[in-house]
Amino acid sequence: MHISAIIMKLVPLSYKYESMKRTIYVICSLVLPVLALQANAQVSNGLYRALTDANSARVVALGGLPLPVHDGDLQTAVFNPSAISPEMNNQLTLSYVGDFNVGTNFATAQYSHTFENLGSFATSVQYYNYGAMQYASESGYTDGSTFNVSDYAVTLGWGRELTDKWSIGANLKYAGVQYEAGRAGALGVDVAGTYWSYSNWAFTLAARNIGRQLFSQELNVEDKWLPFSMDFMASKKLDHLPLTIVMGYKDIQHWNKLYDDPLDLAGYYDPITGEYQEPSKAAKFFTNLGCHLLIGGELAIGKNLFLRASYNYETHREMGVPEARSLVGFSAGFGVRIKAFQIDYARSRNNIVGSPNFLTLRVDLSKL
Repeated sequence: MHISAIIMKLVPLSYKYESMKRTIYVICSLVLPVLALQANAQVSNGLYRALTDANSARVVALGGLPLPVHDGDLQTAVFNPSAISPEMNNQLTLSYVGDFNVGTNFATAQYSHTFENLGSFATSVQYYNYGAMQYASESGYTDGSTFNVSDYAVTLGWGRELTDKWSIGANLKYAGVQYEAGRAGALGVDVAGTYWSYSNWAFTLAARNIGRQLFSQELNVEDKWLPFSMDFMASKKLDHLPLTIVMGYKDIQHWNKLYDDPLDLAGYYDPITGEYQEPSKAAKFFTNLGCHLLIGGELAIGKNLFLRASYNYETHREMGVPEARSLVGFSAGFGVRIKAFQIDYARSRNNIVGSPNFLTLRVDLSKL
């Protein structure tokens, strides 16, 4: 039996939910076959960083994944289209990311509008500038000439609240890259659903970057698929403390996160005999599990100040150095609300070299 038909039988048969049933059936019929194909495809494409990296300060501070929140913050729409709601109507956000150690600059602009009977829409434009790169020969000789490297993405998102507990959404996006004379473009889709309960729990399931490359000029790209990811997120707003805890299980489609490290930073090879010491099955299991998990929190101090932090073990494991203690994998930030404006700042420790700075300005144009 087709999986969409099974889901239809699980949905109540009352007339009140007929419209929602038809919507779920259409989504399942169109999207699930694509998800099955995408999950079995190679997804190691290193291009199109604009599709995978978060650059809104609040999203970054809470882990850089689809946030299971329902508070009308437009920043969450890029990774979680089911969060797009009428509360975002006429909002504008401007985000800037600067890494002063390497000279990269990223920028994002977002705007949302709600149309009666159609739902809420959000559009975003992302631009990544990696600075000027020097030409060099195979021997390392440079003559001072440079070339530019950049990524960009344009996204149109739609979201709709089906009931007082369920919402769905989708993003249609085009991404492009320009590396010197090489160019490439791709088309992708995100789909997401969010459920929030009366007990202040919220759950989001999001499938991101369903799609593939459309063309490539002077770029040797073997993998045509976009970097697909499926994430399950949960949040809980505590009853007696102004704290929202965010938890996530990322990359559902890919369990094994382990790989052979040629530098052997973990010390699996005996320095005397050279023999490889195989980690135990339990160690492999818990390492893989930890690489999928994310934990974070947002503390509200009054109505206008927010403190945020999160931890990503996979980033810590891959980008940290075992002999050196560091905060790699940690992200933190804060937000300040002033009438129609909200300013958010975040700093993410992605490696031992430096940490990019994230700044977002959100404006509710309806209140000006």
